[in-house]
Amino acid sequence: MPAAPEPAAAPEPGSAPVSGSAPAPGLAPVSAAGRAAATVRRLAPGILVCVVIAVAATLIGSVVPLVGSAVPGIVIGVVIALVRKPGAVLKPGIQFTSKRLLQLAVVLLGAQLSLGQIAAVGLESLPVMLGSLVVCLVGAWLIGRALGVVGDLRTLIGVGTGICGASAIAAVSPVIGAVSAEVAYAVSTIFLFNISAVIVFPLIGHALGLSPHAFGLFAGTAVNDTSSVVATAAVYGHGAANFAVVVKLVRTLMIIPITIGLAVLVGRRRAALAGGGDAVDAPGEDSGLEGSRVATNAHDTPAGASISGHPRLPEAAEARPAPPRLTPLGVLKLIPWFLIGFVVVAIVGSLGVIPAGAKPGLSAASVFLIAMTLSAIGLSTDIAAIRRSGWRPLVLGGALWALVTLTSLGIMWLTGAH
Repeated sequence: MPAAPEPAAAPEPGSAPVSGSAPAPGLAPVSAAGRAAATVRRLAPGILVCVVIAVAATLIGSVVPLVGSAVPGIVIGVVIALVRKPGAVLKPGIQFTSKRLLQLAVVLLGAQLSLGQIAAVGLESLPVMLGSLVVCLVGAWLIGRALGVVGDLRTLIGVGTGICGASAIAAVSPVIGAVSAEVAYAVSTIFLFNISAVIVFPLIGHALGLSPHAFGLFAGTAVNDTSSVVATAAVYGHGAANFAVVVKLVRTLMIIPITIGLAVLVGRRRAALAGGGDAVDAPGEDSGLEGSRVATNAHDTPAGASISGHPRLPEAAEARPAPPRLTPLGVLKLIPWFLIGFVVVAIVGSLGVIPAGAKPGLSAASVFLIAMTLSAIGLSTDIAAIRRSGWRPLVLGGALWALVTLTSLGIMWLTGAH
């Protein structure tokens, strides 16, 4: 008699059922509620830590109103990160707080403003915003070449400083074909000056006697990251924070023309190379710097070697991705969702849908979320990554930071906006 077929092996617990077969007994599909509960359990520890730090920072800010809750939050976070880096259990919640809750805080700030105010702020800030952006991008090209910083890296630091920090870097990096190591260099370099702005800029504002309105214009055009703009202006006062956020969000829209312009330059460069003509000096090309392009093979340059004055990370050995084609839908995707949310909330507020009595509560919630966000950013600080980036990118970041600060104050003085 033929041997009876052996029964199929039972699937291991947690494994996916074989296609076309019924789920094994006791392994019912996870419901949406179950997935949501799992997400909450994964994020809760890190969020709770940020809440505790934010509460402590708020108490400190109530005792010393000049510093507010943002500066104590980021300082406490940095100190904790230096003593003991948050582990894997806390990281998901910390990352969620530093990104999503910041965006929610910005959206809530829209309840304090009307569409008329947004239009007026955008028009008033345009000379300072465009002037500081042009000076920053030109300075990044000239100073970066003089320091010998890689073309893509100086481009990332330039747009990060001139527009909106990590968001601009994230938007531009795939267009110019930057590798992850260069992105990490740029983010870690400008992050140092984000923290410095929170502490230094309010001191400059008080020394110059800037009104909350003028300081909001200054912070919104001279600080390069949304979280730092909000934190810096919040330290100076609530009126400064409202104005600075609108200025910063209008400035964020510069991502679109800058990204399109870089895409055109990269396209021309690639077309020139393909046709055998002279390559256009676009981001990523440095005809005068030997070895400025990152090796596309791990054996070309050993890990730890130096290229254009900064140490190499292992990730830098990866091949450069081809820049994507920018379609109309791709251009729309460059607009951050929280910018759209901010405008929508402002429209709702302008129509009188939000009760006047609810606005103070929304404002207080936004301020507390900002304290949580800065606490999370402090906890995420990677001092070692900043050290690894070398001195040349740091010098470039510092020079651009000072250049944008002086340009912003200078144009404000010339236009009488001080």
